[in-house]
Amino acid sequence: MKKMLFAALLMAASVANAQTKQDPVIMTVNGQPVLRSEFEYSFNKNNAEGVIDKKNVEEYVDLFINYKLKVEAAKDANLDTLSSFKDEFASYRDQQVRPTFINDADVEEEAQRIYADTKHRIDSMGGMVKPAHILLMLGQKATEEQQKAAKTRIDSIAKALKGGADFAELARRLSDDKPSAIQGGELPWFTKGQTLPEFEKTAFAMTVGQVSEPVLTPAGYHIIKLLDKGSFFPYDSVRTDIMQFINQRNLRESIIDKKLEKMAEAEGTTPQALVEKKMNEMTAKDQDLKYLIQEYHDGLLLYEISNQKVWGRAAKDEAGLAAFFSKNKKKYAWDEPRFKGMAYHVKDKADVKAVKNAVKGLPFDKWAEKLRTTFNNDSVLRIRVEKGIFKPGDNGLVDREIFKKADATVKKLEKFPIDAVYGKKLKKPEEYQDVRGLVVADYQEALEKEWVAELRRKYAVTVDEKVLQTVNKH
Repeated sequence: MKKMLFAALLMAASVANAQTKQDPVIMTVNGQPVLRSEFEYSFNKNNAEGVIDKKNVEEYVDLFINYKLKVEAAKDANLDTLSSFKDEFASYRDQQVRPTFINDADVEEEAQRIYADTKHRIDSMGGMVKPAHILLMLGQKATEEQQKAAKTRIDSIAKALKGGADFAELARRLSDDKPSAIQGGELPWFTKGQTLPEFEKTAFAMTVGQVSEPVLTPAGYHIIKLLDKGSFFPYDSVRTDIMQFINQRNLRESIIDKKLEKMAEAEGTTPQALVEKKMNEMTAKDQDLKYLIQEYHDGLLLYEISNQKVWGRAAKDEAGLAAFFSKNKKKYAWDEPRFKGMAYHVKDKADVKAVKNAVKGLPFDKWAEKLRTTFNNDSVLRIRVEKGIFKPGDNGLVDREIFKKADATVKKLEKFPIDAVYGKKLKKPEEYQDVRGLVVADYQEALEKEWVAELRRKYAVTVDEKVLQTVNKH
């Protein structure tokens, strides 16, 4: 027994050793080994044809290490234990695995079930009819005189039909239902509950070939001819529609659910356990799938930790942004002056001064709300405003009034004929808000560098240069 156990352990060790040789560890990050195959998957995916900023292997190593360091930071912050993370990751993982539990035969079986249910319901209600009709439309508010005229006319048509007139020809010439008139009055097949009750009651009571007396419905007067009647369509003729219905309503998911529940009951386990087992089997056989799922797992963590440490922090840290701008003012110098203010149009000359007085002394970012509540607070608009930081060429009125361009084109607003500007001309940005987008982007970059440097100090990283040389060369 001991010999057998020892032999099994030796065999397992031998297999593990062979696998390591075939797919050696290319680096360790915080003590976590990274196989060459994982690095190759990431490198090849991010440097495929069509990628603009391609990297060579040496250049990509640092990017990959930074990525792994951030994932380790997210794990240390226990972000992978959050229910929101677990739910989103499980949802993605299940998208890759769940579809494999069913095949075409399972979908076909569901389509047959839907067909059988539909056929039973329709046939039990009387089947289907295919009518044609001649319609004289009569509005809901038709006068008594109009109603009499329509009745006289429909009776005349009915008389002509009894005298041997061709139904299809009269429908083409006289019916107000133009789409069906082109087809000689022919309508699609329908079942009970799909059309007007008065029309339906008459059509289902008729025999094939019969022509009805005039029938009054909310749409007007009809004369109906029953072209055919019968049971629900054969399966083959509606199979494509049923398959489309299954896909549009995402019924494949319910098919999978039923299959999983049945399998779980038979095996004495849970549907989720079956999904996880299947995932392990699939990723053991398909390395690309394994790394795709891991990439999504790590990507979710990376997004959350980066938002906490960089993106969200930079966007909300007003004091940090102001300090960063103050320290790097020269970087944000303009090559030409700007106008910080507004170009506006009013109806009443008195509002030119009123607009200026309304915002005078207020911070620039408060102007819009003040103007809205003061001048456009109800359904009557008193002013039209374009507010911002303008460079020459951005606004015709600003070009003419501030930058003194003689050839500036100012579009006149018919209902707001009086034009004005208010603000100030700046040679350079006064505050970070004047170039906020650029400052936020640069501040994020600075925070990113500081964070990565901190992670490099915190977590040990080793790279096997010999293995690195074999990337995509084995």
